[in-house]
Amino acid sequence: MPSRAELLIIYHSMTGGTHQMAQACAQGARADPSVSVVLKHASQTDTDDILRADGYVFATPEYLGSMSGLMKDCFDRTYYPCLERLQGKPYAVMVCAGSDGQGAVKQIERIVTGWRLKAVAPPIIINVRAQTPERILATKQLTESELDPCVELGAMLGAGLGMGMF
Repeated sequence: MPSRAELLIIYHSMTGGTHQMAQACAQGARADPSVSVVLKHASQTDTDDILRADGYVFATPEYLGSMSGLMKDCFDRTYYPCLERLQGKPYAVMVCAGSDGQGAVKQIERIVTGWRLKAVAPPIIINVRAQTPERILATKQLTESELDPCVELGAMLGAGLGMGMF
């Protein structure tokens, strides 16, 4: 029996929005029974997780125009041990943003360029327009229509990995 392709969804979430995005993406990917989906918090992700996976989704909130510190910590801990070992594997980015999310996307793209990963979808940015301390720190509840692109991304990645397209 051939081994199943593995999609690793690495996320960090403090107020729930990014976690909802990651769960929606995992739901979409699990539609393909030939794909194993691993949903892992950035603080719990290690080099072995990354090396084992066949594709990735990096999901982070936007903090001060950047990716979260725990997502950056994940990259800091795993970057060099994974260097030159991931070439050509597919990835996508999701950001739960309070403003535009572009800074977080650019940071992740810059890092995974060193790993020579291949972007297979445009970044998904859900802008919750949280601009006050109260709104920034409030628990997020994303709508089904906001989460639909995350489900679709997961389904596309799952199907692509399942068919060996990536």
